[in-house]
Amino acid sequence: MRALVDRIEGAIQRDVGRGMDAVFRAARGGLYGAVHALADVRAPRIGLITGFFVPGGDPPAAETDGPAGAALLAFGFLGAGLGCRLATDSLCASACRVALDRAGAALVPIDQVAPDEDVDAVVDRWRAEGIDRVIAIERCGPSGDGRARNMRGADISAHAAPLDRLFSAGPWRTIAIGDGGNEIGMGCVPRALIAAHVPLGELNGCVVPADFLIAAGVSHWGAYAVLAALALLRPDWAAALRAGLDPGLDRAVVEAMVRHGPAVDGVTLRREHTIDALALEVHHAVMENVLAAGQSVP
Repeated sequence: MRALVDRIEGAIQRDVGRGMDAVFRAARGGLYGAVHALADVRAPRIGLITGFFVPGGDPPAAETDGPAGAALLAFGFLGAGLGCRLATDSLCASACRVALDRAGAALVPIDQVAPDEDVDAVVDRWRAEGIDRVIAIERCGPSGDGRARNMRGADISAHAAPLDRLFSAGPWRTIAIGDGGNEIGMGCVPRALIAAHVPLGELNGCVVPADFLIAAGVSHWGAYAVLAALALLRPDWAAALRAGLDPGLDRAVVEAMVRHGPAVDGVTLRREHTIDALALEVHHAVMENVLAAGQSVP
């Protein structure tokens, strides 16, 4: 089983031009640790954290990467009978709501936090709800000087709520999915490594660690990997989890986000049906590879 999960991880660790190969090597095994932590609980209650606001977008809006993957995860978790809620910035809440609704996860509540708010009320709510596993996917986090930055090196702290404090504040185990070094969880990787290999890594590298880091070429692929790998470890959840690995559902979520969220591609900065400047057909080829990697070889 470990070998199959590691093959799934290998399927998502394809660099798309960000110099992430060294980060992939440093984070290897993170997927197995993450899904083992989820599978180890009879019925985990899961908190999702996502949303990466793009102030330079046309229009300024949430990025497609992150909320779309969180919606697939929420759909799979709900189908498996697991409790789930999501936290995001107030600026990204609309895109997250659209993504969840289109994915068939309308029952998942959203806790939204404004950039100038603290997260104490949400921490208390999550504790009261019994959240015991938290997954951050494509969520910006503070670099060495405490500022959150995008891959261009621009300080976006004025648009980002301090959700890293929610991530780190509770009794929950933490899982992070990232693709560029500036996301929550990348504090697991030595700062010197990110600085040496990732463009602007010395400036952007997030210092917030996670119990388990899943490094992917595109964070969205990390959602595919979690669903496929967790299905291997929990056959009782498998049908529901694999239902989230549906190219038609994935496309519908992204298209709805762009149309109604609104949401923009974080690389092109435009309102289009892409994630990180890659067409959905590219992402769905990765989805196929993830599914194939999880199959036993005779």
